[in-house]
Amino acid sequence: MKEEIQAHDNVLQLIGNTPLIKLNNITANMKGNYFAKVEAFNPGHSSKDRIALYIIEQAEKKGILKPGSTIIETTSGNTGFSIAMVSILKGYKCILAVSSKSSKDKIDMLRTMGAKVYVCPAHVPADDPRSYYEVAKRLHEETEGSVYINQYFNNLNIEAHYKTTGPEIWNQTKGQITHLVACSGTGGTISGVARFLKEQNPDIKVIGIDAFGSVLKKYHETREFDKNEIYPYRIEGLGKNLIPSATDFDTIDSFIKVTDDESAHTARELARTEGIFAGYTSGAAMQGLKQLDENGEFGENSNIIVMFPDHGSRYMSKIYSDEWMEQQGFMDTEVEQTASVQVVK
Repeated sequence: MKEEIQAHDNVLQLIGNTPLIKLNNITANMKGNYFAKVEAFNPGHSSKDRIALYIIEQAEKKGILKPGSTIIETTSGNTGFSIAMVSILKGYKCILAVSSKSSKDKIDMLRTMGAKVYVCPAHVPADDPRSYYEVAKRLHEETEGSVYINQYFNNLNIEAHYKTTGPEIWNQTKGQITHLVACSGTGGTISGVARFLKEQNPDIKVIGIDAFGSVLKKYHETREFDKNEIYPYRIEGLGKNLIPSATDFDTIDSFIKVTDDESAHTARELARTEGIFAGYTSGAAMQGLKQLDENGEFGENSNIIVMFPDHGSRYMSKIYSDEWMEQQGFMDTEVEQTASVQVVK
C-alpha cells in the first residue's frame, strides 16, 4: 500500500498551536516562572493570522464575502499582512489603510503580498478624514462589493482568541497559569484569552501593557476617555487614541505603561539573551514584565504567560537599526554591546 505524503494543503493549516517557550536568561533575577507564547510561529509571523482567518471564514459562512469580493481593513501592518495572505489563498482582493507609524518593512511586505496600500498620517485624531479609520470607511463606500473588516470594533476579534489562543495556553500550562501579561491594541488578544482563562479559573490575574500616549490604562481605571492622555509615540500595534469595542475591559485586572525606548532595548535584549527575534510589541510586553517584577507583582511560584505577538523581521528599519535608534535618541539611554562587523578585503 502506497504511503501518503505528509503535507499541509496550504499555509492556512499552520495557523495556531504556537509554542510556549520558557524564558531563562532575561528573567534570571526575577521572581516566578516565565513562559512566552511566541506567535511569530504562525505562517504570517504574528497573532493576527488567527483573527484574519477566523473573521474571513465567518464572513464567508454568513454570505457577506462572495467570490471576487474586496476586503478592506485598517492596520498597523500585521493584520494587513495576515488578511493579504488569507485573501491570496481564498481569491479575494485586498485594500489596506495603514498608519504612517508602520515600518517601511511592513509596508513593503503588504505590497509584496498583493495588497493595495494607502499610508495615512498616524498623529491625527481618529475622526480626522485623513486617519486610517476614516480612509478605510471612505474606500469601503467607494468600492463596490467590498467588505470592511473593522478589527477595532469587531467582536469576532475576541472570539478568535477565545476559541484558539485561550484553550491552547490552558492546555499547554495544564491549568497552572497564574498570570497572563499581554499588550493591548485592538484588545482582541488579551480580551479573548482572558475571557477563556477566567472561565476556567477566576483567580488568574490578567495584566495589560499600554503605551505612554495611549488612553487605555486611564480608561480602564476611570471609564472616562481623556484626550489629554494622547500624544505621539512610536510603538506599533500597542495602545490607542480611541476606545476599541474589541477590548473587554472587565476581563483585565490592571494595566501598566511602558516607554518607547525601553521597549526597543528590551526587544534587542530578548534576541541577545533568549535567541528570540521578536517585534517591538514583544519588547514592550517583556519590558512590562520587568516593571511588574520590580513592583512585587509575582511570587516564586507564579507561572506567568506573556504574549509575544510578532517577529523581529518587520522592524529591521526601526528597532534593529542602530541608525533609527540614534535618530530617536534611544541609543543615549543605554550602551549596548552589539557584535561588530568585520569587512574582509
